Amino acid sequence: MKRIFTFILLGLCAGASAQTIGDALRYSLDETMGTARFQAMGGAFGALGGDLSALNINPAGSAVFKNGFLSVTGGHYNRDNRAGFSGYGTATNFSGVELNQVGGVFVFNSLGGSGWKKLALALNYDLVQNFDDEFRVVGTTGVGLDNYFLNFAQGVPLGPLRVQQGESIVDAYFDIGSSLGFADQQAFLGFQAGFIDPVNPDDDGNTQYFSNASYATVNQDYLQQTNGYDSRFTVNFSGQYEDNLFLGASVNLHSVLYERVTFMDETGYDAGSAIQSSTFDSFLHTEGSGVSFSLGAIARVNDNVRVGGSYQSPTWYNLADDFAQRANTDFADKNPNITNIDFGVVNLFEDYTVKTPGKWTGSVALVFGKQGLVSFDYDYQDFSKAQLRPTSDPSFSSENEFISQELGGASGFRLGGEYRIEQVSLRGGYRFRQSPYQNNSAWGDLQGYSGGIGYSWGPNRLDLAYTRTEQDVSEALYDGGLNDALINRIRNYLTLSYSLNF
Repeated sequence: MKRIFTFILLGLCAGASAQTIGDALRYSLDETMGTARFQAMGGAFGALGGDLSALNINPAGSAVFKNGFLSVTGGHYNRDNRAGFSGYGTATNFSGVELNQVGGVFVFNSLGGSGWKKLALALNYDLVQNFDDEFRVVGTTGVGLDNYFLNFAQGVPLGPLRVQQGESIVDAYFDIGSSLGFADQQAFLGFQAGFIDPVNPDDDGNTQYFSNASYATVNQDYLQQTNGYDSRFTVNFSGQYEDNLFLGASVNLHSVLYERVTFMDETGYDAGSAIQSSTFDSFLHTEGSGVSFSLGAIARVNDNVRVGGSYQSPTWYNLADDFAQRANTDFADKNPNITNIDFGVVNLFEDYTVKTPGKWTGSVALVFGKQGLVSFDYDYQDFSKAQLRPTSDPSFSSENEFISQELGGASGFRLGGEYRIEQVSLRGGYRFRQSPYQNNSAWGDLQGYSGGIGYSWGPNRLDLAYTRTEQDVSEALYDGGLNDALINRIRNYLTLSYSLNF
């Protein structure tokens, strides 16, 4: 069995592990998952309640239930990505099945003369995000892998980048990461793999480097595969006061697993280039947990109109990363032992925190007796408030400043409707979310359309929903020095829920 080497980057080096704006966004943006009824109506449940996934919008919604209620939801998802450097060229398709939601609410009617008509306790598990995905970029660019390593190497003294007498290349790789941090470790990897060389190789104090690759453009083939989840377990309490006011609060416990593997092959250099082919691959594993809370209220204005308001706090995620990589070229003077640094050589980083921005939601619904309803939610989230912590870490401090400059306030709205014909319910919805970036034309707004049908018999109900969302985004291939990929993301979900009143 291959030996697994592990290594812990200590102190301030943890922030140099390249946690970036991408990490903050990954956990700040959620998908409209949950029950089929919730999805079919675009998630527009802030003034409605009466659905377990509605607790994610407004925790007062559990008090709307008239009796105990259980539901379980599963679904099939499909991700269709088209990616390129200057357009959407290479297509990939990814599908799978998942358990979206399972939970129940227990309703306790008041027996005394109190103004509280009933109280409710709800327990619910749902999937906030499913990270299973992949995209591929195949194309020509003027920015090669050598730029990634030059980006980290310029200004770094040559001496520590050498393998010392009696030291293995793996030990040297670990040692420079431990003593100098992630950035210098990348400079070491590029130097030993032959991507770059020092301007003055006889001076250990040399801080300037040049590329061993010669090209006007290069051919790159990049594949990124991700998997994992962000799941949420909600403990919810709510109550109905008098006839027209519902109040609620929830505590949410998150569990996170995120894995990302990337592969890059590069060719197409000039005929006289000292490098004719190169590779650079990486593997990231993240695990952790998070906590958040939410408060909300729903009021019946009259028999037909309901209004709602809620606040969802930031989620504080405590995360831990381990990271592995490998790099190689056909450069004649590279270190022949460079292949010893591979996915079995693992860097472990200190725990860190991602704080996502809070969210405010206002809602209104028109209810037409038993015939149907129309519902609308508006929410606002200031993504510039996302943070990497501890903020005392200089690397996190500079990245947080970048986040505050690049990201801004973003609005979103959800519109949903339901029409009932005896035991059958027909549903439709629309969802819009503004780009979190202030000035990034490559990262567009998200739009989603949904529809569904439900059938009830006795205490039972089956619901089926179809949802489609589309968004254009840009994604960094690596943490600096290379062009971003432009990706058109299309998400399709087919969801089935079974519910039981008791």
